Amino acid sequence: MIEARGLTKRYGDTLAVDDLSFSVAPGKITGFLGPNGAGKTTTMRLILGLDRPTAGQVTINGTAFEQADQPMRLVGALLDAKALHGGRSAYNHLLCLAQSNNLPRRRVDEVLGLVGLTDVASKRSKGFSLGMGQRLGIAAALLGDPQILMFDEPVNGLDPEGILWIRNLMKALAAEGRTVFVSSHLMSEMENTADHLLVIGRGRLIADCTVDEFIRANSRQTVRVRTPQPDLLAKLVAAVGGTVREDGDGAMVVTGLDQAEVGDLAYENAVRLHELAPVHASLEQAFMELTASSVQFHAGVPELPVLAGEVA
Repeated sequence: MIEARGLTKRYGDTLAVDDLSFSVAPGKITGFLGPNGAGKTTTMRLILGLDRPTAGQVTINGTAFEQADQPMRLVGALLDAKALHGGRSAYNHLLCLAQSNNLPRRRVDEVLGLVGLTDVASKRSKGFSLGMGQRLGIAAALLGDPQILMFDEPVNGLDPEGILWIRNLMKALAAEGRTVFVSSHLMSEMENTADHLLVIGRGRLIADCTVDEFIRANSRQTVRVRTPQPDLLAKLVAAVGGTVREDGDGAMVVTGLDQAEVGDLAYENAVRLHELAPVHASLEQAFMELTASSVQFHAGVPELPVLAGEVA
């Protein structure tokens, strides 16, 4: 169990983490989301004692992580896959970590096999691809067989097979009753993986709920309709406060009314329907709606200048 109470971190005039309070429970995958600059990595560093909070506290199983006698048996973390000595082999990198935490040598071979790096165990990590380095970082996190796992962008650099592997691994770890805390910018992956979400913006907590609750609370009701009387239905929908847009294939999307309301409206006015189905919002759509005001860096779509000799 990870618990933060009033967690605050200031760097000079910058307030990176602002009075955060939350709990990360065992037995589930908790996704940690937020725009760039929201304070996610800083929060993870505060949990691990890599930075000291300006105010508040964070504990792991009731105590500060830096007080742990065998930290790798308590928490396994991947914050930066590049944080390793490139001249060491994958095996020796893990062996150094194991010896410093009084872990058995056999555990090195076990985690190398688990992440699929057995065949390159003797190769220097500086020659590893981004995906291989990510797997080595995950191996290091698993080395102590910890009860709590923390991953920052764990699928970065992985191919589709690797993404499926880490997704299934995290689900298996959570099913064993472990605490799994994962930060990612890939909304589609979080939608497929996470059970619970913590969402922050500009250092403050803005959502703490399940994935389904988050999507329902932060997306508008929309219904896909197909009818031979689209103009009439559009007028009826507008009259009760809904909006209509074409969907590009002869169907229309109604916003502001649910499926039952559209069906009743059509029935009461003798409008024939050929299709009536709710449109389920994605986690990405809900996330974008909720965090629109918390995005630190906004980018437009600039018009590219026309080079000399080109036709505009």
